[in-house]
Amino acid sequence: MRVLLVDDEHELVCALAERLGFRGVRADYAVSAEQALELARTTAYDIAVLDVKMPGMGGLELHQRLRELQPDLPAVFLTGHGSELDFAAGAARGEAYLVKPVGIEVLLETFARIAGPWDGQGGRQP
Repeated sequence: MRVLLVDDEHELVCALAERLGFRGVRADYAVSAEQALELARTTAYDIAVLDVKMPGMGGLELHQRLRELQPDLPAVFLTGHGSELDFAAGAARGEAYLVKPVGIEVLLETFARIAGPWDGQGGRQP
């Protein structure tokens, strides 16, 4: 599984990418929407994890732009202050809103629910 992590908190995305790597998930990270779009132009992702509020372009708008490059790219949205409306809207679109800080097990379960199971070695299960 290949994941794109996007959050303006460098320490968060760096640590998250490392922890996912220990679990067999290949994770690239970006600290801005522009950097994320550059990565998505050259790499296909199974899922994107996007911070809802970032300077400039937030996660919701970024997801729309990413889908122009990768039309079937699902997303998990991270927020420091999610509302029930946010969670309901995400669920209706088959996506997820998770409140930071998010546990690695919760994130992995969310990946499996949204993008399908993977084999723990970086690939999807048949």
